[in-house]
Amino acid sequence: MNDIEKRIAELEAQISALPEGSLTTKKVRGNTYFYHRIYRDKKRVEKYVRAEEADTLRGLIGKRRELERELKELKRELPKPRTGVGRATLGSSFRVTVRTGAQLAALVEQTKKYKKRACISKLRDYIFGEAQDKVFILYGLRRTGKTTMAKQILAELPDEEFAKAAFIQVKAGDTISDINAALDSLESEGFRYVFIDEVTLLSDFIEGAALFSDIYAGGGMKIVLTGTDSLGFIFAGSDQLYDRCITLHTTFIPYREFESVLGIHGIDEYIRYGGTMSISGVNYNEDSTFANPKRSSEYIDTAIAKNIQHSLKFYQNGGHFRGLSELYLKGELTNVINRVVENINHSFTVDVVKKTFESTDISITARNMLHDRYSPLDIKEHLDLDAVTFGIMQALDILKEEEQTVDVDESHMAEIKEYLMLLDLVANVDLCFLPDVNARGSITVITQPGLRYSQAYAVIGNMLLDEKFSLLSLVDRTRVIERLQSEVMGRMMEDIVLLETKLAKPHSEVFKLQFAVGEFDMVVFDPKALSCEIYEVKHSKEIVPAQYRFLVDPEKCAMTEHRFGKITGRYVIYRGEDAESENVRYLNVEKYLCSLG
Repeated sequence: MNDIEKRIAELEAQISALPEGSLTTKKVRGNTYFYHRIYRDKKRVEKYVRAEEADTLRGLIGKRRELERELKELKRELPKPRTGVGRATLGSSFRVTVRTGAQLAALVEQTKKYKKRACISKLRDYIFGEAQDKVFILYGLRRTGKTTMAKQILAELPDEEFAKAAFIQVKAGDTISDINAALDSLESEGFRYVFIDEVTLLSDFIEGAALFSDIYAGGGMKIVLTGTDSLGFIFAGSDQLYDRCITLHTTFIPYREFESVLGIHGIDEYIRYGGTMSISGVNYNEDSTFANPKRSSEYIDTAIAKNIQHSLKFYQNGGHFRGLSELYLKGELTNVINRVVENINHSFTVDVVKKTFESTDISITARNMLHDRYSPLDIKEHLDLDAVTFGIMQALDILKEEEQTVDVDESHMAEIKEYLMLLDLVANVDLCFLPDVNARGSITVITQPGLRYSQAYAVIGNMLLDEKFSLLSLVDRTRVIERLQSEVMGRMMEDIVLLETKLAKPHSEVFKLQFAVGEFDMVVFDPKALSCEIYEVKHSKEIVPAQYRFLVDPEKCAMTEHRFGKITGRYVIYRGEDAESENVRYLNVEKYLCSLG
């Protein structure tokens, strides 16, 4: 492969990481607003850009255009296609994009500098282990490291084995037949390692997936399939690829891995990145939030709702929709999912969907600021609440009750929760009660911070565009936005601590404990030692006695010890440094989460 082809591969990789479109401005009542304009499905889409980010975005777009011009010139210098390795059966070009040799080396080169996720060891065992008649499935939401991980493993291959590796990039419109032709040609040329990226874009993938294991993996090829359509892989694994696949789900990224791989420190940054690996350095959620109604919920739409819909559409010709078929056909599935995520308790109940929508983020922030002992502020008096709510509903595809044509019932809600749990997007944490020891329940926590983060910033974006809100002083506007952001991040931080503690301590019982008045945010009960630890979780950097008042409450502690054994530790997990106050230990949240590894 010559230097021109190598440079083309490098340019294509660089261009894919840069923003497309253009930066435009609009004048509204004398104020200048910046918008990132792009085209999707022949439709113009604009998203709001903060003024301080406009120059950076303009520079990135300019860089993309500069590289695109260079790419265009280089492609004109390419020689005519030749037959042989990297070309298709019978001497014609592959019907799909296949990279081998120097072109593949250029593709994987940029990933060598990235640190590796811990779960890559499972993929490494497959690639370097003995041949078996199984394919390896690497799946998860966008920006959770799937393609990067595949390229990193390719880079580990010795030179003589790398020469036998190929990387197929599936695009919309490709078919199983196209892939089969490419694999047949590669096999005849002696290729042993084939990575097929975004394979679930094939409309007939689920029904034809057995091809990969039965014919090619069974013949000695190591085949790795990657894709964002997690449910598609789950369905294929329970049907066409049953017992013929090894799976690795990348969606959940614990905080310690986020920090170690990206080198980015801070629980707030973890939340801002949405629990994803934005290796390009661009904050994915922030890049798609704020004022534009449709783009602010891109993370939820494309990564969650569309994921479910795509899988169900093609699995058994849509026969696996069960009760969700009508919701999908009427375009109301996203409404239901977003309603549940927006709800403070993430409750999968019918009343969450049918009640009149009211932003919980605004309501909670308004209540807390109204009761601020030092500087109370009634923010609802400074908002055109109807207009802001309407904007939020548009951004999140949330419908009014009269706009919903499907009579959602409990079976719909149960099925949606089932699919979200299959996707590792939600998890249950036990909820216990005292003194009523027989009462038990559970709370649903969101495992992917981006689900809530993008929603919160859809709220903030619409508030910032509200004329009535703009009449507040800059100091007060900033205070409101920061308070709302802190409230949301505080609830998300509590979910993260609960979930990661539960996953890290499988031999202990981890739960939230509620009393008639008050609660412990987390209890870790060791059934063998007959002891427990009690925790409060606070999105604060300050030490305030009120934070741990329940932890030192004699009555609550006595009830807890009677039920769960001796209390061996009282802790407040917060964003400040490790400290101690009145026999209550304060633990830095980042250090705590990293210690769970």
